[in-house]
This record gives sequence, C-alpha cells and structure tokens, in this order.
Amino acid sequence: MALGAATVPYELRFDAGRVCLDLLSTSHPAERLDSLAPLRAWIAGSGLVPPGAPPAHADASWIGRFCELREDVRELVLGCPVATSRSYDAALARVNDLARAAPPALRAVRSEDGTLVSELAEPPECAALLAAVARDAVELLTDPVARAGLRQCEGDNCPIVYLDTSRGRRRRWCSSEVCGNRERVARHRRRAALARA
Repeated sequence: MALGAATVPYELRFDAGRVCLDLLSTSHPAERLDSLAPLRAWIAGSGLVPPGAPPAHADASWIGRFCELREDVRELVLGCPVATSRSYDAALARVNDLARAAPPALRAVRSEDGTLVSELAEPPECAALLAAVARDAVELLTDPVARAGLRQCEGDNCPIVYLDTSRGRRRRWCSSEVCGNRERVARHRRRAALARA
C-alpha cells in the first residue's frame, strides 16, 4: 500500500513490512502519536500520502482514531482468530467497518522535469486514511502466506510485530540496525566478560 517510505523525525519506524504493522510500532518504546506533528509525520512516512503531502488539515481527533485502529489491529494480529472472543470479534467488526470507506484518491501529474508523479486529488479525510490502513490489515489477516510470515521481534523487551519476507524465513529482529545491533553488542559484551573471567 505504501507509496514510498521516508525518514522522518519523532523516532518513527517503518520497517515492519506492512502499513498496519508500522502503525503498531508507534506505541514502542513509548507512545509516539501523542500530538499532531508525529501523526502527520507517520502518515507521510508510511506512504499513505505522496511525499511532501502530509495532511496539514488534520485535527486532534485524528490522534484518537488512529490509536483506536492501532489497538484493534494489535488485537487481530496478536489475538487468536479461531477462539470466540468478544474483544477479537469487536476489533474485527471495527476494522471491517473502517475498511469500507474509500481510500485517498490519487492522480498523476507532471513534475517540473516532465516525469509523472502522484499527488492527492484533494486533501484526504481521516476516514480515507484509516480505510487504507484497515484494508492493509484485512489483506494481511486474510492472506495465509502473509499471516504465516508474522513474527514478533526476538530483541530484548521489543514487542514489535513484523512481516518476515527474508529468504528462508529466518529473520529474528524487527530491524537488524536496531534490535539486531543491540543483540550483537550484548553478545560481544558477554563474550568479552567470559574471556576476562
């Protein structure tokens, strides 16, 4: 679904492999969507809108709506779909309801150098952006191959869930640069401590 990921401030991460999973990581290690600036940055960085088009018209109500969707996606990704659970069923109903709205409309326009680039046809409504994330969650949850690739990071105290698309499906960390590097440093320190002992 992502149109292109960008590096943004607020320590936002976009390495989970799916937009809906990237939304889950906005609560680790602390709440990231605590004001409009990081929410706008997440929307732009996730690729829900074309580069350079963060939704400037977003208001404070968007924060709660994105956080509610995040918790519903968390319930669906980490919960058990076979079990009859009221919280799972309620989360599923809310995500399905959000997914029904039309996603943001894009159009192709010529850039200054003549190449075609995408731009929003009009400023996206919150419901349209939520629909894009909810549809991504529906696609993930209903695709048995993708669902089988869901992994929880093996990093120390890291709850991030990611989609393992590596060869051999042996990816261990949400990010080799973040949790993987921490693990390698810790392993090196343990070996150095044993060598000194």
